[in-house]
Amino acid sequence: MATYIYQLMRVKHSYIFSMSIFVKEVVKKYGAQTALNGVSFEAAKGEIIGFLGPNGAGKSTMMKIITGYIPANKGAVKVCGFDINTHPIEVKKRVGYLPEHNPLYLDMYVREYLSFMGEIHKVTSLKKRVDEMIERVGLTQEAHKKIQALSKGYRQRVGLAQAMIHDPEVLILDEPTSGLDPNQIVEIRDVIASIGKEKTVMLSTHILQEVEAMCSRAIIISKGNVVADAPVKELLAQNQKLEEVFKELTTK
Repeated sequence: MATYIYQLMRVKHSYIFSMSIFVKEVVKKYGAQTALNGVSFEAAKGEIIGFLGPNGAGKSTMMKIITGYIPANKGAVKVCGFDINTHPIEVKKRVGYLPEHNPLYLDMYVREYLSFMGEIHKVTSLKKRVDEMIERVGLTQEAHKKIQALSKGYRQRVGLAQAMIHDPEVLILDEPTSGLDPNQIVEIRDVIASIGKEKTVMLSTHILQEVEAMCSRAIIISKGNVVADAPVKELLAQNQKLEEVFKELTTK
């Protein structure tokens, strides 16, 4: 199967600045190991992108670079027009991040934690915003509890709420449905789909059915290289399942 490459329509002179995420020729090495080998892609507002690849392909590394958590060795990354190296604070203002291992303060109450995160981001009308997030991610019945008393599914909702508390333009979600039961997956999927109508969402997952259900586009990387970047419908145009496409592109 030929490598799928999907090129977004470019608008002359304003293309980079119209993209919420702009990644060009990013290289990241850990000692002698190359985690990312010249990765390039763009993402626009209103897109929900599934970022896929086998374990160790470089997904989490790329997400951490976009959020400014770790630096790249080479290449350029811009978020909403701001370079992550020269304007890291501006980038962080515009990005919400839910890492694979959701780092929550377990001794804090749900509302207390979200208020704390909102204060860090200097959110105005904080109480109103916390109430909005609690309702939006379905935490109303759990808001009075300590985070340590919550199930995995509800902890994921708290993580999603903290990622959105400052109303970012871009959401980076690393395995947002990991460890959830089928009902919880559907509920979180609906939340993400709703968010994706007004923001740019980039999410990684090993549940390929979730990509088919949620994402307008998929980027697949293997061994640090982009091997596919296309609308999900285009990847499935030959009546293959996404699992089959994924396996063929990542086992070469």
